[in-house]
Amino acid sequence: MQPPMQPPMQPTEPILSARGVTKTYRTGSHEVTALRGADLDVHAGELVMVMGPSGNGKTTLLNCLSGLDDVDAGTVHVDGQDLFACSDRERTRLRATRMGFVFQSFNLIPVLSAVENVELPLLVTGVPVRHARARAQELLARVGLAQRAGHRPGQLSGGEQQRVTVARALVAEPAIVWADEPTGALDSHTAGGIVELLHEVHAAGQALVVVTHDEQLGRAGDRLVQVRDGRIVADGPSTDAHLEVA
Repeated sequence: MQPPMQPPMQPTEPILSARGVTKTYRTGSHEVTALRGADLDVHAGELVMVMGPSGNGKTTLLNCLSGLDDVDAGTVHVDGQDLFACSDRERTRLRATRMGFVFQSFNLIPVLSAVENVELPLLVTGVPVRHARARAQELLARVGLAQRAGHRPGQLSGGEQQRVTVARALVAEPAIVWADEPTGALDSHTAGGIVELLHEVHAAGQALVVVTHDEQLGRAGDRLVQVRDGRIVADGPSTDAHLEVA
């Protein structure tokens, strides 16, 4: 007797789903449309690289999809929630609990130590101080900076500062991590260490969306999304892509 046929596996719902995202910047009478109807889905555990020529909308895409910037049209859903139908408070909470951020300029608070910078996202969401400190120390150890926890950003090298930023991005166990040119301010040797660290983040199960000019890094993801003139013009396996990064 033949065993009953199993129903086909259904794809999981995306963590993030964006449709028709449009963004125009206005300065007086001057307008620049930075995004023109962008559509994008990101699923759990994906490593998505975003590339394209300078000034064509890559960082704007990241800022709009993460809710750091408002949109003029379109929708962005995170875990099924409409990001731009939320109140500012709820959007901030969603970013704090479901997202992590790694920036080229590090964005560390200079008067705080490394461990204080890392624990800050947890304190903002009401995690008790003792638990937040223990979790921050755990993440600093994970990125190889356990012995530098008490140092302020100005006492750390560029590579160490970026490792603190990665630890801060991971401390709340986010579903998705956004990285904007995470190796752009680093020399090639130091950048290589950060790339390895980002791959470890991906291997641990977080979805990771990385804006980069680095062709080698761009080809290291599951998917390569290419942006030109404010539009997503290609989205597929990075090994098949023809790159335009000038």
